[in-house]
Amino acid sequence: MTKHLRTLHPTEGILAFYDGRVDGYRFAPESNWVDDGALSLGIASYAIVDGDEALVYDTHISIDHARTIRATLEALGVSKFTVVLSHWHLDHVAGTDAFADCEIIANGRTAAHLASRKAAIEAGTLEGPPAIDPLILPTRLFDGHLSLKIGNRVVELIELNIHSDDATVLWLPKQRLLLAGDTLEDTVTYVGEPENFDRHLADLQRLAALDPASILPNHGDSDIIAGGGYANTLIAATEQYIRALQRAAREPDMRKLALKEFVAPQLEAGWIRYFAPYEDVHRNNVMAALRAAQEA
Repeated sequence: MTKHLRTLHPTEGILAFYDGRVDGYRFAPESNWVDDGALSLGIASYAIVDGDEALVYDTHISIDHARTIRATLEALGVSKFTVVLSHWHLDHVAGTDAFADCEIIANGRTAAHLASRKAAIEAGTLEGPPAIDPLILPTRLFDGHLSLKIGNRVVELIELNIHSDDATVLWLPKQRLLLAGDTLEDTVTYVGEPENFDRHLADLQRLAALDPASILPNHGDSDIIAGGGYANTLIAATEQYIRALQRAAREPDMRKLALKEFVAPQLEAGWIRYFAPYEDVHRNNVMAALRAAQEA
């Protein structure tokens, strides 16, 4: 599974372990969560390294991926690992077993989501195969905010409700670097909880207030990630997209637009890059927004 996994170096002390966006490559021919939610869009997990310590932000899409991440870091001299989960979705927690002997940190909502779904995740019945077996649950919980030191680096964990109600982002204040998990995405956010749009928008404002110099999302363009990350305009692009989805729920003509038309201003401004597989994501997002509006 790891033949297309590559290690990127966005900035000093930060490694990105990126897989996906490989023409013609699929994990399996049938529909599955590894391809449809991760590899088709491109996915990265991250490591913040300082001396012999590393914070691993998400454990990727398989135990093999996570073992490769750990081995890569150990080859750099890392002997102490801390894992932080960005949220409970499968493509972010699949490799937890490779770090079963380490502290695994998550917010309380993430821990609750995983605990309640553990049996189905391990059986491969939650979103279909492949199963994640075993799934290692978080060993340390926080709510709202937690400050960590990884070597001499200060890392702030911030709980948000964007994309999912249990998001955790990492903020490195000295570098003004935001590791965004799935709260921000290029080309567009993946909408799983449209009933929480208003909360998403409020928490996007919290991210904007940080005024990050650079943003590293889990789903994005590998070249941009390797080059140091996205500008803070990715936050505004996400906000504008969510507001447009809210309008599309009320305006039938907007629902007919292809993604490239729907986000034309953000594309023209260079805030995001068009990637064709997000057309399917966008169609699903529009339908989700419409259903949420009808049920409200």
